[in-house]
Amino acid sequence: MSDQTDLVSRAEALIPLLQKNAASTEEHRRVDQDNIDAMDQAGLFRVSVPRRHGGFEADFSTWIAIEEALGRGDGSTAWAFSLLNIGNWFVGLYSEQAQNEIYGTAGGARTCGVFTPSGSSTKVDGGWRVTGKWGFASGSWHANWAMVGFPLTNSDGNPDVGFGMIPVSDYTIEETWFVAGMSGSGSNTVVLDDVFVPEHRVLALGASAVHGLPTPFTDEYLYQAPFLAPGCLILAGPQLGLARAALDLVIEKAARRGIAYSSYEQQTYAPTVQLAVAEAAAQIESARALVYTLCDEVTTTVAAGRTLELADRTRIRVANAYAIKTAREAIRTLVSAHGASSFANANPLQRIWRDSEAASRHAFALFETAAEVHGKVLLGVDELPTTLL
Repeated sequence: MSDQTDLVSRAEALIPLLQKNAASTEEHRRVDQDNIDAMDQAGLFRVSVPRRHGGFEADFSTWIAIEEALGRGDGSTAWAFSLLNIGNWFVGLYSEQAQNEIYGTAGGARTCGVFTPSGSSTKVDGGWRVTGKWGFASGSWHANWAMVGFPLTNSDGNPDVGFGMIPVSDYTIEETWFVAGMSGSGSNTVVLDDVFVPEHRVLALGASAVHGLPTPFTDEYLYQAPFLAPGCLILAGPQLGLARAALDLVIEKAARRGIAYSSYEQQTYAPTVQLAVAEAAAQIESARALVYTLCDEVTTTVAAGRTLELADRTRIRVANAYAIKTAREAIRTLVSAHGASSFANANPLQRIWRDSEAASRHAFALFETAAEVHGKVLLGVDELPTTLL
């Protein structure tokens, strides 16, 4: 069994634990510590870490498969993991000095992050002094590094965006995550107050977003991808897992539930439920096939040393967003088929539904936004509404 296959099996083995702790995770608005410890012991926080730092350097499809498995257990846990994992991958774009420092953190690195530039920075000898607030940093309670975007002026005197890596000792967490869905993801606000960030831990965003940043380790193709490709794809994994969890639950309960005000004592035999389950299963399978195809494309492209052109990047983003939208629609179909009791507090289906609805509104997951950008590219419109492409 390969390392990557074994990692997925390890994640699948955690599903019962995550299901058991799902209510606690939601209630306390942070991933249950038992979940964190179990994922740590399974080596999952080393999925995107380079092998030379004791990681697995797993490909993008493996990331999604792990997230999907975790999502079948609990959406918030899967979401927090996916964002911490992409944060750890991002470290691999930095200089060797920064990588040694961050990946060498006692107990291993867990990096939360906020891509949206905020706050203010002042250039000083050896780096930058940074002040500001960044929300929403998923997995913040369990991170030991935070990656934040802030404005800077590049060597040409033009404005740019920098990503700074900040150790947990230099920032505080402001509790701002009070939400209806993905409540346990701990997506709070990271606060910096005049913090010095050395030059080697600051990365200009432009180059990495568009073409990937050649690291000193050019044979590590995983870190040659433009960051928005994996940055968007990882948002699909938890959604696929949530959709699968909803399907499994509805199928399991169908034989023990009737349909009110009808002759059906078991939903199993009702054509409406049969059709809904079949449609949802097809939606989930379609979404999965699309996401894994996109992951394979990104992996194959960067492994071959090729560049993902603008039209490819916007196509991947909109196709991934479409898959997320499709998975969400599958959950809606299943909730309707299951009936009004879907919304009972004791029914896990209502949490699955809320988690899906919240997560699918992430800026990089919104189909409408992604479609506008890709449509403009297809039609040759020069002015695009974002530089994060």
